[in-house]
Amino acid sequence: MTTWIDACAVDDIDTEDVVRFDHAGRTYAIYRSPDDDYFATDGLCTHEHVHLADGFVIDHVIECPMHNGQFDYRTGAAKRAPACDDLKTYPTRIEAGRVLIAIE
Repeated sequence: MTTWIDACAVDDIDTEDVVRFDHAGRTYAIYRSPDDDYFATDGLCTHEHVHLADGFVIDHVIECPMHNGQFDYRTGAAKRAPACDDLKTYPTRIEAGRVLIAIE
C-alpha cells in the first residue's frame, strides 16, 4: 500500500538543491530541479552510505560528498564510479505548497 508523506515545503529547497528528510527510520533526499520539478530518492549513497543531502547538485545530478559518485536523481541511475548501484526513487507530488513523497 502506498502512503503519501509530507516531506517539506516547496520553499525549503532552492532550485538545483537537495534537502534531507528522515521518516520511520529511513533517510530520503528531496530535490528541486532547474525546471522547478521535485524528485525523491533514498538519502544515502549506495557506495558508502553517506548522506546525499550533503552533496552537490547540478542540473539533474547529485554528487556524493565522500567519493564523488554521481546519480541522476530523476531515475536513480548511477552515473559515475565508485557508485555502481542505482538509488531507489519515489514519486512526488505538490499539494498546498508542500512536497509529498510516496512510500510503501
